[in-house]
Amino acid sequence: MTTAAPAAPARSFRDDAQVIGLVGLAHMISHFSQLLLAPLFPWLRDAFQASYTQLGFLMTVFFVTSCAVQAASGFLVDRHGPRPVLFGGLALVGLAAFGFASSTSYWSLAAWALVAGLGNGVFHPVDYTLLNRKVSTPRLGHAYSVHGITGSLGWALAPALLVPVAIASSWRVALACAGALAWLVLLVLWFNRSRLTLPTAAKSGGAHASPEATFEFLRIPSVWMCFAFFFVYAVVLSVIQAFAPEAARQLHAVPVALTALCLTVYMVCSAGGMVLGGFLAADPARCERVVGLGFGAAALVALAIGLAPLPALAVPAMFGVMGFASGLAGPSRDLLVKRSTPENASGRVYGIVYAGLDIGQAASPLVFGRLMDHGQYTGVWIGLVAAQLLLITSAFNVRRARRTTLAPA
Repeated sequence: MTTAAPAAPARSFRDDAQVIGLVGLAHMISHFSQLLLAPLFPWLRDAFQASYTQLGFLMTVFFVTSCAVQAASGFLVDRHGPRPVLFGGLALVGLAAFGFASSTSYWSLAAWALVAGLGNGVFHPVDYTLLNRKVSTPRLGHAYSVHGITGSLGWALAPALLVPVAIASSWRVALACAGALAWLVLLVLWFNRSRLTLPTAAKSGGAHASPEATFEFLRIPSVWMCFAFFFVYAVVLSVIQAFAPEAARQLHAVPVALTALCLTVYMVCSAGGMVLGGFLAADPARCERVVGLGFGAAALVALAIGLAPLPALAVPAMFGVMGFASGLAGPSRDLLVKRSTPENASGRVYGIVYAGLDIGQAASPLVFGRLMDHGQYTGVWIGLVAAQLLLITSAFNVRRARRTTLAPA
């Protein structure tokens, strides 16, 4: 059986809460950075005479870069500790936002999208290393819950900040405000930097580790099962964020105002589900069952939206139920990775595993966007259901691989 990462020592509630809050604040900026451009597409399209395909390519640049950096940054976290890597990521996100604001050409936007991807790629290896090493084990489920909630808040904050500022002033001012926010969070973390320091002994994979030892974790099947799980999870998330509301509108004649509400309701209810999910994750032994319950319920709701005749007013409520069920599984989803992480490889494992998120978000639009272009709205929902069911299978495959794998020498 794979050797788990060492448990965090017992700490006071105040110490745990401070670490969880600081890590959550950084995670909010990570998700915020993923939506720096998308809410401003109407303005950018006019300013740069760009098509939506070209603007979408900027997101591909972002996520492909983030994927590569996410895998590599885990090694930096294990070697140098999470704090300097986190500060570098936040600085780059802020710099990219200011770069977007000053861009005078489409290719300038593309260059700054690469910089933004560089910054975004560090957060998951940093965040989970800090949580796993500095938060007491009994509170770890709640830490994962807060981490997921702050990510959802980051997604919600981006359009809520950028669009009103762009309407009131300009898209350049909106992006400059985004850069200021990222650097403000960096300043807060800098003043609390002592809370984000690991003891020297806790920095895994140190400078004296041999190359063989450094890459030994790549031979563990459960690590790659976790990678596959998060790839599929990213497909689910991408479909819900980009295509599901419009597909539901076409199927059930949902008014445009209600369609815009669907994703907001989903995210808010998902955050509520994560609160309850934090309590369910207190027992790591049941994390696969909680994931199965959450995504199984979400799949049933998605199937009903895709196939059943529904009144338009019921659709946002169905999105809320689906979001709550998915949020319920969130903290247990993160425990899947922790339980598969070998000792002294936390940053590297989370870097590789969460790279699956970026790959899934980059690949999903290629398939589901084509379904939308051909008017296959029911097909979008059936595909979403299939991905949610595949998530359940993937979760139990992680457990099976973990149980049958011997600890590496």
